[in-house]
Amino acid sequence: MARDTKPIVAFEDSFDKLDIRVGRVTTVELETRTHRPTYRMTIDFGKFGVRVSYGRFTRHPIEAVKDRLVLGVLNFAPRQMGPVVSEVLVLGVQYPKADSGEATFVSPAVDAKVGSKLF
Repeated sequence: MARDTKPIVAFEDSFDKLDIRVGRVTTVELETRTHRPTYRMTIDFGKFGVRVSYGRFTRHPIEAVKDRLVLGVLNFAPRQMGPVVSEVLVLGVQYPKADSGEATFVSPAVDAKVGSKLF
């Protein structure tokens, strides 16, 4: 049996308002000052700038995260995460069989251009 989904919304009132772009992780390090261990990722979005994001992608080894293409929401306000501030939301989904909040990346299947818009 299918589960109910959230109510239908107009494209113009939702997805069209989000600025989701491809970025490349240039540096990544483990951050332990947050409530749970996270990665501090510096991400290059090309002409849209370099932003810092904190996320629970820690099931991936650091060397697999560096240079990875990710999708980030550029027009959300920065978010305080304990003593740190995340400037961009990197999109992810629940990592298989992991604790709640542990994520894996939503990424382009090919080497997409940095700064490209999701549509």
